[in-house]
Amino acid sequence: MKKLTFENIANFFLKNFFQGLVIIGPIGLTIFVIWYIVSAIDNIIPSVAKEIPGLVFVSTILITAVLGYLGNKFVVGRFFFDTMDSLLERTPGVKHIYTPTKDVMSSFVGDKKKFNDPVWVKTNENPEIWRIGFLTQKEMSDVEKHNYVAVYLPHSYAISGWVIVTEEKNIKPVVGMTAASAMKFAVSGGVAGFHSDDNIFKAPE
Repeated sequence: MKKLTFENIANFFLKNFFQGLVIIGPIGLTIFVIWYIVSAIDNIIPSVAKEIPGLVFVSTILITAVLGYLGNKFVVGRFFFDTMDSLLERTPGVKHIYTPTKDVMSSFVGDKKKFNDPVWVKTNENPEIWRIGFLTQKEMSDVEKHNYVAVYLPHSYAISGWVIVTEEKNIKPVVGMTAASAMKFAVSGGVAGFHSDDNIFKAPE
């Protein structure tokens, strides 16, 4: 049996404290983000939120889903939203806010999402280095870059990233990972495994 010393007790405490952070940190942050989003949407109509907390948030979610359904399934709805889309994209000043926002959101969600084609990209020849990214433009001939493609490279532990234009020969498709798994792998800094949702990180003993 080890002799109890201040150093042993401190090491034991710190080890368990940091392990506790690993457990409650993601849970706490998730709860905080959800609470913040719900509160922010609820405060759009403070008087209603004060009487029935959560009602504005739920109503907003339902209305958004209904609008998405109407815009996709009905000719009248599609015509209306296409007209609004065209109007906003042509309005001076407004188009500089609306168009980039629409492009960014449609890249992640919806029928036209762009980050669904994971590829390996060679970013260095010697030594040979490959990064994981998402093919966003399969050809760049419109800008006189023939046989080139555009690839989005997400940053680890961030929601940002950067785009590179490289020759087609420098990319190859990712095999064995879905787009979601590839994004998870890239954003987690390679901690998330390839073949399952299991986390390969192991806490030190």
